Amino acid sequence: MKKELVKIQKMIHEIRGYKVMLDSDLALLYQVEVKYLNRTVKRNLVRFPVDFMFQLTDKEWDDLRCQIGTTKMIGKIRYNPHAFTEQGIAMLSGLLNSEIAVKVNISIMRTFVELRHYVLDKPDTNAQIAELRKLLMLYIEKNDKRVNDIIIALNNLIEQPKPTKRIGFNASDE
Repeated sequence: MKKELVKIQKMIHEIRGYKVMLDSDLALLYQVEVKYLNRTVKRNLVRFPVDFMFQLTDKEWDDLRCQIGTTKMIGKIRYNPHAFTEQGIAMLSGLLNSEIAVKVNISIMRTFVELRHYVLDKPDTNAQIAELRKLLMLYIEKNDKRVNDIIIALNNLIEQPKPTKRIGFNASDE
């Protein structure tokens, strides 16, 4: 079972701040064709808001392929892959109603939970986050003051233009 979780863990990527799995990886695990999986999703789009599933942009897809170290494709892909968040995968499991889908989905959910526990169980994590938050606030405070000083200086220049000396002879000065 541990080996299965590790296999699934390798299929989880971070895109747009979400932990996601690609449609092709899910299709492989569920033992269905990618086009069948995507057709099922397309017929039930109302169940998949953007925080459940989204299609990768060209740049995201190129970056991900570079990150996972593959440029060769399995077959031809017409469209960029869809990425499913944990909630999207849970929703998908209700649509792919097979024995394999249920078993695979349980494994995927366990993997997401294990990843969450791994991050949260680190004793230094909360302290490190708190320290980073303090440093960030100090940085913002310090730079906000600098920006504010620049704005004040610019406003002073705008409000008080330097008086110009009159050059030449004016008829009213006689």
